[in-house]
Amino acid sequence: MDMNMQTFIHLGILGMTHTAILLLLLAGGLLTASTFKICAFNIRSFGRAKASNRKVMGTLVQILSRCDISAVQEVRDARGSAIRILLRELNRHDSSHHYRHLESKRLGRGSYKEQMVFVYRKDIVSVIDWCQLGDSEAFVRAPFAARFRSSYTAILEFVLLLHHASPREAAHELDLLFEVCMELMQKWKTENVMVLGDLNAAGAYVPASAWAGIRLRNNPAFHWLISDAVDTTVSHRTCCAYDRIIVHGEELLAAVVPGSAKPFNFTEVLRLTEEEALEVSDHYPVEVNLQLSPKAQREL
Repeated sequence: MDMNMQTFIHLGILGMTHTAILLLLLAGGLLTASTFKICAFNIRSFGRAKASNRKVMGTLVQILSRCDISAVQEVRDARGSAIRILLRELNRHDSSHHYRHLESKRLGRGSYKEQMVFVYRKDIVSVIDWCQLGDSEAFVRAPFAARFRSSYTAILEFVLLLHHASPREAAHELDLLFEVCMELMQKWKTENVMVLGDLNAAGAYVPASAWAGIRLRNNPAFHWLISDAVDTTVSHRTCCAYDRIIVHGEELLAAVVPGSAKPFNFTEVLRLTEEEALEVSDHYPVEVNLQLSPKAQREL
């Protein structure tokens, strides 16, 4: 477990006992006990402007350093400097781990382009393979998938399928993700696939009448860990479960810590105003914990 003094100062808890500090950080999600944390986070137009904002970057580092794998979306920087700065700051902040990244190609139709990026702790997890799926006709932004291996988790290998759905095409793209999952399972000979990201799977983007036609939702082999009633948005003016985590595969589902899938409300935990939080993103990251392997538990 890593306890960073800057976090203590930021939360104003220097005067508390060690036990009280630990309980507060565990409750707030800044520390995890005996788990491996995965999150998906739409950082909203993450580029050089945000990367040069020390306050925003400080908040991002506090959020992402909690996770063993972070699936980051809306990276808007053709030169790649924003992600390099983020990796540098993560490695400075959390010297007990070494952070690496895996990025998609630049995605989108017309002049609007963005990337999806997996940021991961190389000392804890490794990338076996990766692929870009779909095409410009099927998806506005093709899904990005990676196959991970970790001896620290209760499940040795698993696939993360990251997608940022187009708002106007959300229902159609959600349905097509079923076919993408089938393709991945055949390609990598595994049932253990986690779909995650800003799927725009709520509100007007996916009206009630559309759910019946979405195979990813109706096939009982897919388990939606973030329910429709959850709010993954920062603004008080919205209440929508845009961001989701969906699990396929009984082995992967069994490795999930029950009840751990949820948004991380960094506004509350880091004591930000709504205005300060919106400078970081208009989405909260959604996260889930995997149980550790017996070997990893013995090393705690």
